[in-house]
Amino acid sequence: MNFEKLVAPGIASLTPYEPGKPIKDIEKEFGVQGAIKLASNENPLGASNVVIETIKKKAHEVSVYPDSDGAELKKELSKIHNVKDSQITLGNGSNDVIELLTRLFLTNHAEAVYSEFAFAMYELTTQAAGAIGKLAFANPEDHQMPLGHNLDSFVEQINNNTKLAFIANPNNPTGTFLSPQQIEEFLNKISDEVIVLVDEAYAEYVSNDSYQSMISKIVEYPNLVVTRTFSKIYGLAGLRIGYAISHASISDLLNRVRQPFNINNIAHAAALSALKDDSYISESLKVNNEGMKQMELGYKQLGLNFIPSAANFLSINFGYDTRPIYEKLLAKGVIVRPLHSYNLPNYLRVTIGTEDQNNLFLKTLAKILKK
Repeated sequence: MNFEKLVAPGIASLTPYEPGKPIKDIEKEFGVQGAIKLASNENPLGASNVVIETIKKKAHEVSVYPDSDGAELKKELSKIHNVKDSQITLGNGSNDVIELLTRLFLTNHAEAVYSEFAFAMYELTTQAAGAIGKLAFANPEDHQMPLGHNLDSFVEQINNNTKLAFIANPNNPTGTFLSPQQIEEFLNKISDEVIVLVDEAYAEYVSNDSYQSMISKIVEYPNLVVTRTFSKIYGLAGLRIGYAISHASISDLLNRVRQPFNINNIAHAAALSALKDDSYISESLKVNNEGMKQMELGYKQLGLNFIPSAANFLSINFGYDTRPIYEKLLAKGVIVRPLHSYNLPNYLRVTIGTEDQNNLFLKTLAKILKK
């Protein structure tokens, strides 16, 4: 029996999200030891010791349902971001909140707009909702922000059927970003009935003075929703916890479709500890900033072009299909991310690791390119 004909419109033609390969699988497949993973933009320091101790203390509560509202965490986040508790929606990773937004606002005849080179989940969730996805052309490769969001192209794609616009800032996989002025100009050009999601998963890594979070602009633009995650700089990718900040009325709607207990006890406690561990965040920023310089210098010495990044990764342009290089790196126990699924077959995205991990990657890549 063909079950695909029974599923909701848009789902049968979905291609599953392609995550980075696990270290243990690569070590087993290629018979290597000490493999490193620079594919998923995780914090190379791992979770902080403070968080690890919190998890150990919280382990005895795994038999008890969590606080469904996440009141303590929301209270802490409201202080940090200067918003009300009622404006915060917790999710099982920021992906969860993005999916909730699509469930709220997208129907079979609705449209959503996203950049042609942006986080794959925007297209996946739009298609799963049975809605129509519109691609906005990205900046050209010779632009100041190559392959980044072109908001003029976004405006051209928006019409009366548009319900959602997805903006990743900084953008994955390019690492490019938009200034608050650019986003405000965009918001002023479109209907306030279009919900604009600004995905700030990498915001904590940005050191460029031209960048600014859009959270403070929600008062002025109630159709604005900002998402954040604990998966990147906070080192909690495995616990799956993120959140959205929005107008209270949007948050209320999100919480109507949010699954109860979508954030587990350990994730709640770990996130609270992570928010208070300033020394770990400072060290993470230091490692990333130093690693970024190390990688940029290494690429220049190898004669490789790359997209300047405000996040914790760099995308390298080899000028030809990167699949053979990716596979040779895998065979040596170095896991990076090919960007074929983003329609960027000439690029590899490489997470900034520790100094030793970066050195291993650069030396391995240099040997591969010499052959």
